[in-house]
Amino acid sequence: MTERPAVLFVCVHNAGRSQMAAGFLQALAGDRIDVLSAGSEPKDRLNPVAVAVMAEDGIDIAGSTPKLLTVDAVRESDVVITMGCGDACPIFPGKRYEDWALDDPAGQDHETVRRIRDDIRVRVETLIDELTA
Repeated sequence: MTERPAVLFVCVHNAGRSQMAAGFLQALAGDRIDVLSAGSEPKDRLNPVAVAVMAEDGIDIAGSTPKLLTVDAVRESDVVITMGCGDACPIFPGKRYEDWALDDPAGQDHETVRRIRDDIRVRVETLIDELTA
């Protein structure tokens, strides 16, 4: 791993789970970890419920935009965390890969998305501890 690790969060639409994870990692790790997020089939905008529940936790992801997953994004990353995108993510030797089994927040109510958000936060906090130990 490089001196400052890079983490890539990937989900299908890059509009909910991966954006929430990236928002938490950026807010909680600051400049200790580089943060990327992408999707195998990105939407044109973020899930508004995801934006709202993140704001409740003091994290503003409203300015983020869904991005297409590229081979370069995977190549730049030390850790690649997938969330329901299956085999869409290219595999490179020497990378750490994890798949976080998380419900998709698309079409869900605020309470459900809050539970997903809280699960993501715990996972991101653990990841930060592992990468900065």
